[in-house]
Amino acid sequence: MSTRRQFLVASSSLLLAAPMARGATGASPRFAADPFSLGVASGFPTPDSMVLWTRLAPQPLAPGGGMDPVVVPVQWELAADERFAKVGRSGITWAEPALGHSVHVEPEGLEAGRDYWYRFRVGNAVSPVGRTWTATPTGQSRNSLQIAVACCQHWETGFYTAYQQMLRDAPDLILHVGDYIYENNRGRNRVRDHGTAECYTLEDYRARYALYRSDAGLRAAHASCPWLLVPDDHEIDNDYANDISEDDDLPSLFLARRALAYQAYYENQPLPRRAVPMGPDIRLYSSRALGDLASIHLLDERQYRSPHACPAPGRRGGNRVYVDDCPQLLDPSRTMLGAQQEAWIDARLASDKARWNLVVQGVVTAYVQEEPGSKLRYWTDSWNGYAPARQRLMDSIANRAPPNPLIIGGDIHAFIASDIRRRPGDNSTPLLTSELVATSVSSEGPGKAVIDATLGGRPEVHYADDAKRGYLRLQLDAKQVRADMVAMDSVREPTSKATVAASFVLEAGRRGLQSA
Repeated sequence: MSTRRQFLVASSSLLLAAPMARGATGASPRFAADPFSLGVASGFPTPDSMVLWTRLAPQPLAPGGGMDPVVVPVQWELAADERFAKVGRSGITWAEPALGHSVHVEPEGLEAGRDYWYRFRVGNAVSPVGRTWTATPTGQSRNSLQIAVACCQHWETGFYTAYQQMLRDAPDLILHVGDYIYENNRGRNRVRDHGTAECYTLEDYRARYALYRSDAGLRAAHASCPWLLVPDDHEIDNDYANDISEDDDLPSLFLARRALAYQAYYENQPLPRRAVPMGPDIRLYSSRALGDLASIHLLDERQYRSPHACPAPGRRGGNRVYVDDCPQLLDPSRTMLGAQQEAWIDARLASDKARWNLVVQGVVTAYVQEEPGSKLRYWTDSWNGYAPARQRLMDSIANRAPPNPLIIGGDIHAFIASDIRRRPGDNSTPLLTSELVATSVSSEGPGKAVIDATLGGRPEVHYADDAKRGYLRLQLDAKQVRADMVAMDSVREPTSKATVAASFVLEAGRRGLQSA
C-alpha cells in the first residue's frame, strides 16, 4: 500500500473517534477539552508553499469556541513523512481572538511537487496530522490528477456520507464550489437540526461552521489533501447579489452582515492571507497552476454581481421570469463577475497554457429554457439570468483559446453534464466548452420540473438528475478528463455505499463530452 493510501486509510479512523487533548502543565494554556476539535486543513498549494489551517475551539459551539479572549501561541510542524521522523519546518504563530483563534500558516521555500505532513501543538495538546503537497511548477510535467468536487452540504437534510467515499477514492485535491454551510434552516425531510435560528452575527456564523465541522467525515476529508474553495450564497445569505440580500434589507445593513459572514468564512477555511476580509470585501477569485497538466481558475460570482432582474414582489433573489416581460435580463451593462474580475479571467485564459483549463464557480452556466415552447423563461440566479455577462465569458474562452477549457459548477443540487455553444442556446454556433455540475453532498434536489427544463430536448445536455446526492470525481491526464458522478445510496443514514450514476470523457483537443 502506498504511503499516501496508508495515510488516507488512517484518516478514515477519524470517522469513528476524534483525538483527545492532552493535559497542559505549567504556564502553558490549559484546556478542559480538545482545542483541535475542528480538525486541521490545508489548501491553495503553490510550488513552494500552501496554507496550513486550524482553529482552537475546546468548546466549539460556545461563544468564542470556549477560548478566553487572549492571544495564544501555536506551534506548527511540517515534515516529509507522516511519522515526523525529521521535522523539516516549524515555527510559532499566534491564534488571535479577533479572528476566532484561527491559524493560517504559509511556509515558504518548500520543495516543489512533493507530499508533506503537518500538525499543530498548543500547550501539551497535539492536533491530528494532515497530509498536503506542493504544486508541480508551471511548465513541468505532471502525469495525472484526481479531483473530487463537492458543494451544497445542508446539515439538516442529510449526513455527509460523500466525504467517507472520497476518502476511499484518495483524491489529490478537493474542490468545494459553494454552500459549505447554510445560514438558514430549510428542508422537507430533516435528519438532524441546526438547533439555532438563521445566522446574522459573527458568533452565529462561527457556531454554524463549528457544527458542520463536527462531522468526522468532513474533518477527515480536510486532513487528507489540499482544498481549493470558493463560496456561493449560503455562506452569507440565500441568493444574495453584491449588496442586495434576499429579504431586501438596506444595503448598508446587509453589507455589515456580509462582513461578518466573510470573516467567519476566512476563519474556518484554509484560505491564503491575501483573502483576509477587509470589512464587507474579500479577495476570493484566484488561480492555481498544477504543472503543465491543469490550471484551475476560481471565480467569485456573488460579491460583484448586478442585482437579480425582475425580482418577485416583496423579496429579492432568484426568480423565474419571461424574457418578453423583463427587458432588464438582456441589459449588457449587467454583470455576474464585475468588470475587474471579467478582465482578470480574460487575461488568465489568454496566458495559461496548461493542458486543461478548469473554470470553477458556484452556479450553472449552461443555457436552460425553463418552459417548453417558444416563450423564453429563465431562472435569474444562474448564468441564464445574466446572459450578456455569460456571453462575455464565452467570448473570452473563444477569443483567448485556452487549451481544453472545462467549466465546473454546483448550486442546483443535481448532476448535470452538458456542452455549451459559442452563443449559448443558439444551435447554429459551434460547441465551445463543456460543463460538469456536481450534485449536492446532502441538500435536497430542486424537483422534476427543473430537471425537465434543463434537459429540454437539447442534445448538448447529456445528463441531468436531481435524485442523487454525492460528488464529482475527475481524473485528469494528458489525453482526457474522465468524470464519474458518484452517487450515495443514502444520506439519511450515517454511512452508505456508493455507485457511479454516470460517467463522461472529455478528450484533449476535441470539443464535447462523450459517454464513458
